[in-house]
Amino acid sequence: MKFPAPGSLARLLILRLLPPIIALVLLDQSLTWLISHKLELDEWQHEDIFWLMLCGQSLLVALLIWVVISAVNRSMTSVHQLSEKISQKSAEDLGQLDLKGLPSEFEQLLRHTNALFSRLNDTFEAQRRFVGHAAHQLKTPLAGLKLESELMLSQPLPADLRERAERIKSVTDRMIRLGTQLLLLARLDPEGRPQDHFVSLDLCEWTRKCGAEWIERAQARHIDLQLDAPDHPVWIEGDPILLRELLGNLIDNSLRYAAGARRIRLVVSATPPTLSIEDDGCGIDASDQDRVFDAFYRASNALEGGSGLGLALVREIARVHGAWWNLISVPQLTGVKITILFPGMRKGAQLNRMERLGQLQL
Repeated sequence: MKFPAPGSLARLLILRLLPPIIALVLLDQSLTWLISHKLELDEWQHEDIFWLMLCGQSLLVALLIWVVISAVNRSMTSVHQLSEKISQKSAEDLGQLDLKGLPSEFEQLLRHTNALFSRLNDTFEAQRRFVGHAAHQLKTPLAGLKLESELMLSQPLPADLRERAERIKSVTDRMIRLGTQLLLLARLDPEGRPQDHFVSLDLCEWTRKCGAEWIERAQARHIDLQLDAPDHPVWIEGDPILLRELLGNLIDNSLRYAAGARRIRLVVSATPPTLSIEDDGCGIDASDQDRVFDAFYRASNALEGGSGLGLALVREIARVHGAWWNLISVPQLTGVKITILFPGMRKGAQLNRMERLGQLQL
């Protein structure tokens, strides 16, 4: 019989179990010798000897079970740690797993897993590069097409030709917006560490300034854009450009799809730092609520055309900022309420989902 190889789980278990088992066997033999040689058996009844042996053997079995369980748990510690690391992996975190401290039986499995992560990461990188390059290359011809349509509209045109030029301009604007969103999605690469460029922001003042840019468009749709924020600063750390895109997509989403809405409220709260946008429109069907943050998905009751990237960008920007997001709509609420919960002034802190949810409920 071949002895297990060095570093293997079987060898580790043997080395940890063998000494305590030998000690228990020696203890059993010692007790047996003590009973048979040192005690006056004539004074003992057979029943007394039986119960003494039974108690002794039961104690030894219990000790043996405890030794086995303890040794197995200690031996499997590194495996449990590896399992925890894998469970925390996401599509944005495909780094290599550490091989140190693992039994040799798991090394080959982990090498194949790391190779898979590497191939997946290369695939995602190629996809991001393609999307970024394609979006960048489309910007120039689309800008030229928009300029041509605007020049046409600036001249006297027959009604049918003007209508066609306006449609061309509208479609071009949508394509430019789509290209900008795709380019931004391609740049939201967690490996690039956008957190290194975060600055301190007063969420109240920042929301007030960025939200004011949308007042004119809201009024054009006869919608009242409101802000509810505390008088004191609410500090977070973030990228102003990315956060401007996040807020713009949230407001634009409400303006486009909240049919029948008369009011859009921007709400900032301090404990924890939270930004919410709420409208009193038609809401989102329960069947669509779990998917509206997916890229290119549009709700079944959406009235206006769109790329389906707005809320996907919101999700990715929130992830970059270590924030948690939530959507509430019908039947719990009339309209739609989207909440972004920031980790506050704790740069680099990675709160898990349940911690953020607990803070939000408080």
